[in-house]
Amino acid sequence: MGGLIAQRGWCPLALVRAMRPSQWTKNGVVLAAYFFARWDPSQQGNAAGWGALVSVLAAVAAFCAASSAVYLINDIHDREADRAHPQKRFRPLASGTLAVAPAVLAAAVLAAAGVAAGFAINAGLGETILAYLGLQALYTYGLRQVALVDAFIIAIGFVIRAVAGALAIDVRISPWLLLCAFLLALFLALCKRRHEKVRSESDEALTREALDGYDARVLDQAIAVVSAATVVCYALYTLSEETVKRFDTNRLGLTIPFVLFGILRYLDLVYRKGGGERPERVLLTDRVLIVTILLYGLTALTVFHLAKDGV
Repeated sequence: MGGLIAQRGWCPLALVRAMRPSQWTKNGVVLAAYFFARWDPSQQGNAAGWGALVSVLAAVAAFCAASSAVYLINDIHDREADRAHPQKRFRPLASGTLAVAPAVLAAAVLAAAGVAAGFAINAGLGETILAYLGLQALYTYGLRQVALVDAFIIAIGFVIRAVAGALAIDVRISPWLLLCAFLLALFLALCKRRHEKVRSESDEALTREALDGYDARVLDQAIAVVSAATVVCYALYTLSEETVKRFDTNRLGLTIPFVLFGILRYLDLVYRKGGGERPERVLLTDRVLIVTILLYGLTALTVFHLAKDGV
C-alpha cells in the first residue's frame, strides 16, 4: 500500500523532505528582537512574561510554514531542471516521489497557515509574512536569474524575519541590528554563489542561468568587502552611544572577537575546505563554529546580567 501511495506521488515522507525542515533554522533570526528586548530596560515590559515568548515562537512557526511553502513552489518550478542536476535530481518533485498536485496543495495550505498565524498575532506581522511571500515569488519567477540581485533578495529575506520578530512583540529593533543581519546574510549568500560558481566551471551539469552573470574573482572581492563591512557594522552597533544607553553597558563590545572569529572560520571553510554550499549545515555541524556561537551567547548574557546588577 505504501509503495502504491509513493508511486502516485502522495508519499508523506517525500512531502516532509520537500518542505525542507532542515532549513527552518534560518527562521531563528525571528528571535533576535526578543533576545535583545529582554535586556533592554526601555522595552523589557513588552518582552516579559510567557505571552511575549509564545508570540515570538508563533511567529517563528509562521515563518517555517511560509518558507516551506516557498521551497515547494520553488521545487515545482525547477523540477525539470533539477532532473539534470547530479544532486538535485533526488529531490522529491524531481525524482517523482512527490507529484505536483499534492505539492501545490501543501504549498497553498502552508502559505495560508503562515499568513493566518501572522494576522492572528497582529496585522503588522501578517502583512510582513505576505511581503515575504511576495518577495520570494518574485525571486522564484525571475529575479533569481539576475546576478547579485538574487543574493540581495536572500539577504532582504533575513531582514524581513528580524523585523517580523520585533512586530510580533511590539518592540523596536535597532537599524544597526537590521543592517548586521542583512550584511551577514549577504555574506553567506555570496559564499554560496562562489561555491556554486567554482563547481559549475568544472561540471556543466551544475550550471544555471544566474551563475553565468557571476565571476569567481568578483565574488571573492565582494565576499571580502561584505565580510569586513559585517564586522565593522557590528562593532559600531555594540559601541554606539545609543546601544550603550539602551543596555546600560559599554561591554557588549566584548562579543566582537567572536563575530570576527566566526566569519574568519567560515571563510576558512569556504576557501580551504570547499564549504559554503549549504550554510545551515555548516553552522550546525562545524564544531568550531558551534563553540564560537555558544561563547558569543554566553558572553552576551554575562554582559547583560552584569549590567542588570549594576556591575
